[in-house]
This record gives sequence, C-alpha cells and structure tokens, in this order.
Amino acid sequence: VQLQASGGGLVQPGGSLRLSCAASGRTVSRLVMGWFRQAPGKEREFVAAVKSSPAYADSVKGRFTISKDNAKNTLYLQMNSLKPEDTAVYYCAAGTGIILSSLRQGEAYNYWGQGTLVTVSS
Repeated sequence: VQLQASGGGLVQPGGSLRLSCAASGRTVSRLVMGWFRQAPGKEREFVAAVKSSPAYADSVKGRFTISKDNAKNTLYLQMNSLKPEDTAVYYCAAGTGIILSSLRQGEAYNYWGQGTLVTVSS
C-alpha cells in the first residue's frame, strides 16, 4: 500500500483546510485509516481515524472531520476553525486488523504517507 498525502499549506487562525491521502495498492474500504501529526519539537500524536466509525482526539473533536471516498480511494481530513496549535506535519496512515483499542496508536499502522505541512498563523 502506498499513501500520498496532500493539501497542506498556510492558513490564518479560524480558517479551513482539507487534507487528502490517495491510496494505491489496496482499496481504502478494506483499510483502517487515520491521521497523525507532529509539531516541531513534539512527539507524533493521534488526530483521527476511521474503522467502523470515526474517532477523534479531544483537541480536534468538533472541528475536524475524517472521511473516506471509496470511489476515489482517498482519505480526507476536513479541518475547520484552525488554531495555531494545529500547526504540524500531518501524516496519513493505514493498516489492517487494527483493533479499536489500538486505533490511536501509531505503532498499530503498517503504512504511512510522506506528510504534509499545515501552518496556522496570521
């Protein structure tokens, strides 16, 4: 499975961005997929994932929406009401056989995209 993330950029606080993660080699409908992020000087953290239903980090709940488009074989992350603390490199990830209790753990995912930088600043 290969993952190609895109859609990052510079946005003002309160703005929106939509990240995309195009998958090849396997259909997204058969994968557990998620988004993680890593800010400068910080550890990678869970953002959102979707298995049977979506799961979100508390810090993004109500602002971010994860979704899959099976026809386009693509994962999305719609990010609204962005804050400066959302600034990070965002990575998409995919795996199979990930149980619900491991959904927020990066180590559970087998495949990773290259990352796309999101900068929230005025």
